[in-house]
Amino acid sequence: MKKEQWESPEYLHPGHAFCAGCGFVLAFRHILKVLGEDTLVAITAGCLGTNSGFYPTSPIKVAGYNTPFASVAAAATGIRAALTAQGNQSTQVLAVGGDGGSYDIGLQALSAAAERNEDILYLCYDNEGYMNTGVQRSSATPPGAWTTTTPAGKIERKKNLPAIMMAHRVPYLATATPAYPEDFLAKVRKAKDTSGFRFLQVLCPCPPGWGIQTQATLKLARLAVQSRIFPLYEVYDGRRTVITIQPDPIPVSTYLRGQARFRTISHAYLERMQQEVDYDWAELRDRADRSAS
Repeated sequence: MKKEQWESPEYLHPGHAFCAGCGFVLAFRHILKVLGEDTLVAITAGCLGTNSGFYPTSPIKVAGYNTPFASVAAAATGIRAALTAQGNQSTQVLAVGGDGGSYDIGLQALSAAAERNEDILYLCYDNEGYMNTGVQRSSATPPGAWTTTTPAGKIERKKNLPAIMMAHRVPYLATATPAYPEDFLAKVRKAKDTSGFRFLQVLCPCPPGWGIQTQATLKLARLAVQSRIFPLYEVYDGRRTVITIQPDPIPVSTYLRGQARFRTISHAYLERMQQEVDYDWAELRDRADRSAS
């Protein structure tokens, strides 16, 4: 990375009220550095909504519009239409939703905007649960994870939201994490330079929700990639798939071991998770190989 790319202006004020070690703060800070001042952020309920909506102050230095939980993609669509009607095609419209506001409550609006190929960039910050309201399960919560609504560990698998977006044949989608900053920022730049609907799913470890130390955020995000639980890839027009990080694989147990939310997971369930991760990785690699030929 060039030095000036790291020293570009900051658009997130210090002294905000996000939790120490929040993975989303790291991601959001660098996304704004790439998108720049001419950005309008539509913000749903969640961690960002809570911290950006304290009248009369806000920790973000770009224009923001707070929306109800279910409607951030619809709000961003309206904002883009209003800007276009004014002859403004330069302002970036960024819709930001957590996994609750993207996987669950906001999925209808998200799917509709993707189907219409609205010219917005959608960021799903995936902390794998309803963390802002006290750590409840979402459909992004992985199997075996403790939450207040799954005290014995969640049974169901994590919903594959990128696959749903891929089925919409959106121009660009990618998975990312701030633990791999060069890969992350390159994907944000590609999204910025692409027209139509763009989707970024960013894994954002949550120290209180995951039961980890605040200094372990980036380490856990790297382990998620290395264990292949959270693979890093891009998909163009719903067809061409490119795996951007090919890790030397580590056991799934190495990733889970450092998180209190997986304290009660059984050995049999752990073996099942490893098999599922291996299967999903093989399927992703096969899709990437086919699209490259």
